[in-house]
Amino acid sequence: MPRPVRLTATLMALVLIVLLGWVGGLTLWANGRIDHVDALSGREATPGTTYLIAGSDSRGGQAVTDDGTTGQRADTIMLLHKAPNGESYLVSLPRDTLVDIPGHGKYKLNAAFAFGGPALLVTTIEEFTGLTVDHFVEIGFDGVEGIVDAVGHVNLCIDHDVDDARSGLKMTTGCHDVGGEQALAFVRARYIDPTADIGRQKRQQQFVSALLDRATSPSVLLNPASQVKLAGAGSDALRTSNGTGVFALGRMALAARSAMGAGAVQMPIKDPEYRTKHSGIAILTDDAEIKQFFGAMADGSLAREKQDG
Repeated sequence: MPRPVRLTATLMALVLIVLLGWVGGLTLWANGRIDHVDALSGREATPGTTYLIAGSDSRGGQAVTDDGTTGQRADTIMLLHKAPNGESYLVSLPRDTLVDIPGHGKYKLNAAFAFGGPALLVTTIEEFTGLTVDHFVEIGFDGVEGIVDAVGHVNLCIDHDVDDARSGLKMTTGCHDVGGEQALAFVRARYIDPTADIGRQKRQQQFVSALLDRATSPSVLLNPASQVKLAGAGSDALRTSNGTGVFALGRMALAARSAMGAGAVQMPIKDPEYRTKHSGIAILTDDAEIKQFFGAMADGSLAREKQDG
């Protein structure tokens, strides 16, 4: 083998070793920083892989102390499922959905998190959807700012001018590169449109898509400093089920990107303003429709919403 070829091969091998060592070291460092919680039920597995993603608002940090409430809440609840046929779906579960919470009776879905934390939320959603949760991922709202700032910005779009004192969101019509503070306000804003939580769900899914696009861009992926910032901010913001580490989170991100690229799905709702006896206005669903919807999601046959244009 000619000397120049041997030299090139040696240099490439050294570069590969350095890269693998860097990735491995960064992964071990990030894995060691993630908090874990005993959240999974041990229920018999269902086909495919299911991730439960909860955006929690503990009311313990500076970013979320503007409304006077106390205690832990699950303000955002999403179910991501990768079916055996490769289809991926991301669906928001409205926090005001009326469900049976084991040991408590009928309440709004986010009450499960308040009553029993991640474990009770997982069990409640498994009984509601029929899908076994394989991975639980909790994202603290206090950490959203840090994650966005770690990647520089995210590009978010809105169809009307907003100046919302409750959330702190200030945006004009159109698409804008925003930092962590406005990104957090974007996902938390609830009162800026007539659809309330339904509109917020769409904004939250838009944020997830924008964050994934930015985090997988060459300017972030190929920048070691950005990688360290993202790994640090992400691990600080997350709490996951036992056994859910960086590699599982990476697979989740890929599945979420695939799901959002393929088209939206929305949980069927029977009555968005159902008046309950003890829980105020809640979202009512039909048992047969829910069973059909999540059954189709489980096997990868669920139809997607038509895209505009």
